[in-house]
Amino acid sequence: MHRVLILDTSILCVHLQVPGKETCGAADEPWDYERVREQLEVERGLNATLVLPLAAIIETGNHIAQAAAQRYETAQRLAEIIRATINMESPWAAFDQQRILWEPEQLRELADQLPEMCSRGVGMGDMSIKQVADYYAALACDVEILTGDRGLRAYAAEPPRQMLVPRRRSGPHAPLPEKPPVPRRKRRE
Repeated sequence: MHRVLILDTSILCVHLQVPGKETCGAADEPWDYERVREQLEVERGLNATLVLPLAAIIETGNHIAQAAAQRYETAQRLAEIIRATINMESPWAAFDQQRILWEPEQLRELADQLPEMCSRGVGMGDMSIKQVADYYAALACDVEILTGDRGLRAYAAEPPRQMLVPRRRSGPHAPLPEKPPVPRRKRRE
C-alpha cells in the first residue's frame, strides 16, 4: 500500500520556519523544525508521497505575508516547494485532483457540513484537508495527516472496504468502475 503524507498549515509553517510559527502542537508533544525535518526524512526513506493541500498553501502564504520579518526569504522557500509540487518532483506530489473538491456537489457537501463542523471548531481549511485525505484513502493509500493539531491528526481516513464482485456483469452487483491511478512523481536528478 502506497504511503501518502498530507502536510497541514501548522507543519508547513514550521518546516519553512515562518517567523512566529516556528513551533506547533501541544506542550507535551511539540513540533519544531528539527522534528519536522526528521519526520520528513523518515517519510522520504519510506518512499512516501508528500501532499500539499491547496488550503495549506494559501494559509501558509497568508502567515508569511503577516510575519514580522523574513517575509521575502520565507516566501521564496514556499515558492520552491510549490514549484516542486507542480513538477511532481519526488517526494512532492501535486494534488492535481483538487479541482474535484471545488465542484458543485463537493461544495454542497462542504456547505451542508459547515455549521456543524464550525460549531466544533473545525474550519474550512481543515475540512478540505480531510477531503484530500479521503481522496487518497479511496485510492487505497495509507494516509496520514502530519499536523500539530490533535483534532485533525485524530481524523483517520479509512480505505474503502474490499467488496466481493460477482461474475455477473449487470444488475446491482455489477463491478464498480476502476479507481483512478495514484499520481506519479518525477524523481529529482
